[in-house]
Formats: sequence, C-alpha cells, structure tokens
Amino acid sequence: MEGGWTVYILRCADGTYYSGVTTNITRRLQEHNSATLGAKYTRSRQPVSVVYQESCASRSDAQVREAAIKSLTRGKKDALIRTQTS
Repeated sequence: MEGGWTVYILRCADGTYYSGVTTNITRRLQEHNSATLGAKYTRSRQPVSVVYQESCASRSDAQVREAAIKSLTRGKKDALIRTQTS
C-alpha cells in the first residue's frame, strides 16, 4: 500500500529479520538495499526482501504493531510470515 502506513518484515541475506514502518514500501525497500540510505542493520546484510507487510490506519498504529512484531520469537515471526504467503 502506497501512501498509508505499512509495517513490514524484511528477510536479510544472512536469514535474519528486520522490521520497520513506512508510507512507501517500494521506496523503503530500495533504501534498505542501497549502500547509504537503509538502516545500519540492513546495510551489511544485503540484499533484503519483503516477506511480510500489513497496512495500518495511522503511524501510531503501525509503530505499536511494529513493537509487537519485534517482541515475537523467531518461530512466531516465521508463523506470521507463513500466514501471508499461504
């Protein structure tokens, strides 16, 4: 979704996950895969790909959801990702 708030999970080249929020998932993915614009965490783990995204009504809602996702165990993140790909 472009323009609204989206919470997303990226899978990094080393198999780890990175979570964030954005209003433009396409632009943010390009930034994460660039040498200078992405988060420090993803710069050394490129390429990254979007494995999960969820639309939220507001920035606040997206940040609350992001915090909840970040607190999940690896197994629960895997299960969440599978719900979107099945």
